[in-house]
Amino acid sequence: MPETTEKWPTAITEVKPNRIMARGYLIDEMMGKISFAQAVYLVLKGDLPSPEVGRLLDAVFVSSIDHGASPPSALAARTVASTGADLNAAVAAGILSINRFHGGAIEEGQRMFLAIAKKAESSGGDEKAAAATVLDEMKARGKRASGFGHRLHTKDPRTAKLFGLAEELGLAGRHVRIARLTEDALAAQTGKPLPINVDGAIAALLCDLGIPPEIGNAFFMIARVPGLVAHVHEEKTRMKPMRKIDPQGYEYDGPAERKIP
Repeated sequence: MPETTEKWPTAITEVKPNRIMARGYLIDEMMGKISFAQAVYLVLKGDLPSPEVGRLLDAVFVSSIDHGASPPSALAARTVASTGADLNAAVAAGILSINRFHGGAIEEGQRMFLAIAKKAESSGGDEKAAAATVLDEMKARGKRASGFGHRLHTKDPRTAKLFGLAEELGLAGRHVRIARLTEDALAAQTGKPLPINVDGAIAALLCDLGIPPEIGNAFFMIARVPGLVAHVHEEKTRMKPMRKIDPQGYEYDGPAERKIP
């Protein structure tokens, strides 16, 4: 085939000899001056965020870095690691298991909060009524509200921390308020409390930060990679190959609770 001379555009990174520029900023000049979370925001959104936004996103990434050995992503990564597969293959297996029912609640939660905001705008600005209406519409379609309730936690400690930090940094906006109204409306609809979980909290915060839902789940994936690497390495170094992994058959034998100095 003849070689084409037509160029296709990219606005993310420019690389030339001895020069690497991401979204207009030199990589070497950013190194040591901005956090990893700020760099993630820059690459995804195109603009350098404030230190406050970086601090909040740092907390988002820490909140989801790992959740034990039983989630599907950890089990998938460990199972593949148990076969003798390389690190990249085992971690990739874990990432590939992140989907609608595991880690996907962030995108779906964002779409729900944005739908409630849009409904409120078109009906006089009553966000409480809009939350109830959208939840009723979802129930009629047989669709559950993502980002609420948890198989283990009756009150997710990460939610309160994220919302509290967002308030402290002045970054809690309309969608955090809508998330809380949705929590109340959901309890009224179901007759039982379904607290906002960490995915719902992250969804609300990403909406307030202007992150589109199409890439919302990326924040869970980015956060979870270090945890998956740790599970893969532990599987390879502590366990026998090709073992039958019982999702509930593990016990923690790491350090006792420690305080950050």
